[in-house]
Amino acid sequence: MNTDPPPIRSLLFVPANRADRMQKALATEADGVVFDLESAIPRGAAEEARAYVRHALESHTPDQPAVFVRVSAVGTADFALDTDACRHPSLTTLMLPQVTGPEEVAAADAALAGTEARIMPLVETASAVRMAYELATASDRVAYMGGATSQQGDLGRSVGFQWSPEGIETLYLRQKVLIDVRSAGVPNPLSGLWGSVNNLDGLATFAAQTRQLGYEGMMAIHPSHLPIINQIFSPTPEEIAAWRQLIATVEEHEAQGIGAFRHQGRLIDHAHLLTAQQNLTRAERLNLI
Repeated sequence: MNTDPPPIRSLLFVPANRADRMQKALATEADGVVFDLESAIPRGAAEEARAYVRHALESHTPDQPAVFVRVSAVGTADFALDTDACRHPSLTTLMLPQVTGPEEVAAADAALAGTEARIMPLVETASAVRMAYELATASDRVAYMGGATSQQGDLGRSVGFQWSPEGIETLYLRQKVLIDVRSAGVPNPLSGLWGSVNNLDGLATFAAQTRQLGYEGMMAIHPSHLPIINQIFSPTPEEIAAWRQLIATVEEHEAQGIGAFRHQGRLIDHAHLLTAQQNLTRAERLNLI
């Protein structure tokens, strides 16, 4: 791919048959919005929804959130129609539901030939959890991916777990998928959503846990979730200052021939400098510095 994918902390879902909600979503503080042509629209509304998606892509401006489109599953009759409707330079990412094997990612790659669009395979089945690395490496378009978590959703049905606010039942699958995704070089791992609209304290706890695992962002079902998600997945000014100080301190010691030393009670070496530099690069991409 010739362009770097935009960093995404928050990814807001909106039904693609609701043109009013789609425009409102583009005016939120979400880093990305998902126009959902799959499970969020009623039967018989697909053709109208595709027209809404096309209009939104054609009128999209660079200052608006990145546009993702969740299309129908690869292999269905609607997949080609959905994909054709969103083949436009404003499309950031094609989101693939119910993925079970790398051949589906490869088919989506072929359908996007001639575009710069990325791919986000959704981990919604036990097979997808097991084959996450293979899915992530099936195309160099894969830029976003992670473990799903929603209560009574597709993955819960496939695996059979009983959802809890603490997320213990999905902890392993989120970690497993994350390691696979990171190993595959996917630049922006995104985890699943928090399904309770009004429980913002629960959202904050769950988002913090997800960030601590190593994810770069997560999905959202309501605009009220966006400020919390964006804050938790953004470095603080204090963290940015600490990284800069650490880099300067390591460079100063290395110039003196000192490779490892004690800094603020910790043993520091070149690896810590690389981590701090990586963190600063992400903050720059988020326009925080």
